[in-house]
Amino acid sequence: MDSVTQFTLGACVGVAVLGRKIGPRRAALTGGVLGTLPDLDVFIAPDDPIEAFVQHRGWTHSLFVHAALTPVFGEVIRRMFKGLRDQPFQIWAAVFLCLTTHALLDAITVYGTRLFWPFSTDPVALGSIFIIDPLYTLPLLVVMVWAFFLRNMSDRFRKTQVVCLSFTTVYLGWTAIAQFVMTQRANSLLADKKISPDRILAIPTPFNSFFWRIVGIDGDRYFNLYMPIFGGPETATFYAYPRHLKFESCPPFASRISKVAKFSRGYYRIIVNGDEVSVADLRMGLTPNYAFRFILGQLKPEKLVATSTQRIDGRGDVTSDVDWLLANLQNQPVTRLAEARARTELNAYSGATAEKKARTANACNS
Repeated sequence: MDSVTQFTLGACVGVAVLGRKIGPRRAALTGGVLGTLPDLDVFIAPDDPIEAFVQHRGWTHSLFVHAALTPVFGEVIRRMFKGLRDQPFQIWAAVFLCLTTHALLDAITVYGTRLFWPFSTDPVALGSIFIIDPLYTLPLLVVMVWAFFLRNMSDRFRKTQVVCLSFTTVYLGWTAIAQFVMTQRANSLLADKKISPDRILAIPTPFNSFFWRIVGIDGDRYFNLYMPIFGGPETATFYAYPRHLKFESCPPFASRISKVAKFSRGYYRIIVNGDEVSVADLRMGLTPNYAFRFILGQLKPEKLVATSTQRIDGRGDVTSDVDWLLANLQNQPVTRLAEARARTELNAYSGATAEKKARTANACNS
């Protein structure tokens, strides 16, 4: 999740565990700092953009590392506050919870988190909540801001805190249920249209959990199927794209593409724009404004030329996307301007055949 949400969540956990001992203000600040620590791995990230991308949320997000560091940070904090000198286990609980709730919340996003490093290096990624979701963050923000203005805990504050923490926890459960429902609904709709992709993934669109994007991988093609959770099949819109897999095994690009392919769990696309070749993780950012897209090289006459990896800025036309998002949240199937050329009627889509999937997987032609 975003840094504001992680600081806010840590602050609320800190107040819940330590507020009575050291006061809500100091507990919120302490918890917020602890809740931010796992993301400090960005300062030790590799220089290569793809390596930095795939290695983020690594060992600093491991539950085992958090358990090992809890006594260390706990002792430092215990010495900082007199009210905690005789409460080692309470401060350990606060430290561990602030660190692990950060990692667990990140694991609910589509980026994923290596919760079980070093025993497993595969990221855990549910993908049921967008990286910034006001419905989750705002209740926690209310508690945190209120805590900064209090010297002592009050009954009214405690009740509000319980309500807000309960609501946000239930909301996370709602997003998981919504993701399951949208996956089932998409499978049913695609089956009715005789479309059989290799895999699909339901992801919430920006800032909400009510309008969903279903990413489908279909051999050398992929599609975006947008569906509101409270709308019927008539509110769905469909966009299809090539993936240019013929370049994935080409020596100048192969190793970098394979890293993105593995990290994205197969949800990746090779993009040819003029003579520029790039690779993108399809799960994050809206097409074509992917959050993680990397330039690999260029197409020259009769050869492919590798260049140093560069990450491309993924920002698009925010105004038109907001209008599109609001309209579809109201069950109005408005075409997204950035994808207008790729819009396809579900009845007109012709999926990749098994023969085509096998043939394109090993091609390498300039």
